[in-house]
Amino acid sequence: MALNQIRSLRSVIVAKEAVAVGHRTFAAGAGKTKKGSKGAASDAPKASILSKEVKSTTVVGANILKDGADSKIMPDSEYPDWLWHLLDKRPALSELRRKNIETLPYEDLKRFVKLDNRARIKENNSVKAKN
Repeated sequence: MALNQIRSLRSVIVAKEAVAVGHRTFAAGAGKTKKGSKGAASDAPKASILSKEVKSTTVVGANILKDGADSKIMPDSEYPDWLWHLLDKRPALSELRRKNIETLPYEDLKRFVKLDNRARIKENNSVKAKN
């Protein structure tokens, strides 16, 4: 009985390989260029079409809407304070472990718990993988 099932599976697999429905084809040399061709001039960076005034007052490419316009750059005072702290360096787990946990600020304590949990999970996973 098991042999019959294996034979039927083989026939189904062979039948699926033989039928190519919706096979997608591509043009033969569309993306290829010959080595040493005279296309080196097209590889050079192109001059920007936008004027310097437009570059300094708008965020070019930030528009995602079809009929929308690029947003204007506002003065720094009009942006929220938290925005300027997004790129600040945050302490690593080893640095947080060296500090006294009871004196850590709330944000650093949250980061310590998150990073410590992540490290313990990775350690447990590596121990389980070895077994």
